[in-house]
Amino acid sequence: MYEGQGTGMIWDAEDYRAYSSQQKKWGRELIAKMALKGDEHVLDIGCGDGELTVEIAGLVPDGGVLGIDSSPEMIELASRTYPPQEFTNLDWRLMDAKEISFAEEFDFAFSNAVLHWVDDQPEVLRRVKEALRPGGRVLFQMGGRGNAMDMAMVLVSMLAREEWNRYFHGFVLPYHFQGPEEYRGWLEEAGLRPLRVELMNRDMVQKGREGLAGWVRTTWIPFTQRIPEEKREVFISELVDGYLEKFPLDGDGLAHMNAVRLEVEAVKP
Repeated sequence: MYEGQGTGMIWDAEDYRAYSSQQKKWGRELIAKMALKGDEHVLDIGCGDGELTVEIAGLVPDGGVLGIDSSPEMIELASRTYPPQEFTNLDWRLMDAKEISFAEEFDFAFSNAVLHWVDDQPEVLRRVKEALRPGGRVLFQMGGRGNAMDMAMVLVSMLAREEWNRYFHGFVLPYHFQGPEEYRGWLEEAGLRPLRVELMNRDMVQKGREGLAGWVRTTWIPFTQRIPEEKREVFISELVDGYLEKFPLDGDGLAHMNAVRLEVEAVKP
């Protein structure tokens, strides 16, 4: 699912839908690179609220799309918003990325803003390879090495204080931001031939302080859910204000953040 696959966290799917415009903008750019003919069967790994999955389904009228996600909240929202009885070449399934279990059923594996949450990405790649037909393609984009580092540094300074640090004893960072070197090796070990694996700097834009706070609230769940509910908005506000003090809104009232994405293209021989 968008930004949180396989973590066991509870997602507010409606809230995510409201504040995920940047991830979806990048997702649409990624979809354009798929160059679909119209008859492919596509596996969307981490389909989230299903908005992009439906757009892919519209591009394969003679094929089909299966959207999978490990979040019951996301799958419930996707299936309720886009019911398969109305979208006849589309289906949804509750499934963790590490538990993909198909045998040569798909022509394309797609994933946007998901796999940096998965601790065992080589296992995902092995399962993707088995799910693809010979000649099947892979197109993934995820957070890459150095992603959102400016915001992370503000958070580090906050967690140095006992006020917040006491909620993070034993905390294990859930992100797995990789670079091209290790990912190429993982692809090859899984039996997939890398075509392009590269890091890209992207400008993440949010609509003012509210948009930035909404993004933090809906995608920084590993941190925010450790804070007692009655203090959670204070924590988010302090993080957002600390960031904007260092990186103020632009003249149009927009917040900017340097995001690093890892984009992966591969093929099954």
